[in-house]
Amino acid sequence: MQYPKTPLNKVVRGNNRARYDQKTVFDILDAGFVGFVSYNYEEKAMSIPMAYARLGESVYLHGSRKNRMLTSLLQQQDASMTVMHLDGLVLARSGFHHSVNYRSVTLFGPLTEITDSDEKNTVLKAIVDQMIPDRYESLRPMNDKERNATLVVELKIASASAKVRDVGVLDEKEDMDYPVWAGVIPIKQVALPPIADENLSETLPTPAHITDYYEKHRI
Repeated sequence: MQYPKTPLNKVVRGNNRARYDQKTVFDILDAGFVGFVSYNYEEKAMSIPMAYARLGESVYLHGSRKNRMLTSLLQQQDASMTVMHLDGLVLARSGFHHSVNYRSVTLFGPLTEITDSDEKNTVLKAIVDQMIPDRYESLRPMNDKERNATLVVELKIASASAKVRDVGVLDEKEDMDYPVWAGVIPIKQVALPPIADENLSETLPTPAHITDYYEKHRI
């Protein structure tokens, strides 16, 4: 599936790097768990990082019922969100051509509150498991007080565009012999060894989903 190009989602600058297919959009979303949500509050533009989960063709966010961003977005009934992964520093022979390699996606769509209890539980589980797979089932179950205090919203992906840069240095031809180092420094987010809470019993083993995540992301 391709998202149609519209004045809202069309990539203008660097459009050769634009992607509009759903697979690329979903792959970028699924590779992370924090996105930046933009909104207007009292006629001021703001952008806030938020944990999220993707289920199907929607992204879900959660927060306190007093969260001014979510309540403002529900009033506006429309939202935009960006997720970006930095993959490398591109060091050229001139400052003008320095760049970064990255994968990014911007979403647009209507926002609605999730009120059904079962659907809410499914979403909250997905948000935890988006951060670290298989985590939710090991936790103390959420109680009614916590559930009622949590606002969960659905951002239906009505429109989206991705932008990807995954190439090396693009210098001017006349600069190719200039005596300065040029190239790419790859960037990757890695996991360090897990650190147990100081109040944790020493007899409690580290669960498999923790060690599996560490082993997968440590290099």
